[in-house]
Amino acid sequence: MSCHIARVSGNWNWLLETARNEVELTLSQFPADLRPHAEHLAVTYESAPGTELVNDGWPEDILGMFIGDPVDAPELSGAPRQILLFLENLWDFAEQDPAAYREEVRVTYIHEFGHYLGLDEAELETRGLL
Repeated sequence: MSCHIARVSGNWNWLLETARNEVELTLSQFPADLRPHAEHLAVTYESAPGTELVNDGWPEDILGMFIGDPVDAPELSGAPRQILLFLENLWDFAEQDPAAYREEVRVTYIHEFGHYLGLDEAELETRGLL
């Protein structure tokens, strides 16, 4: 069981609703061949990485991460495939600007989805996702 760093702000509901809406909008704009992959990939929204992740060497200010094996690899890790978005970190990174927050949620979601697909930043750009 992982403990989460307690930093939940007073606007958590807004951060969560806004992030969910942005992910849904982004997913709806994916090319038809990618949409089914994205629709079956769980997205988990957390405030910040838990102490377990930080103790494993991940930075406290990480914006998101993909957990599990890429789509074209066998599921060897045993971890369910999912994207984690750390909303308080995204909000801080966006300097509490709502438009910048939405953009960072979008970019981070696409970046982590790229890990799921086994694509790097250049390949995401080539496909018109970034």
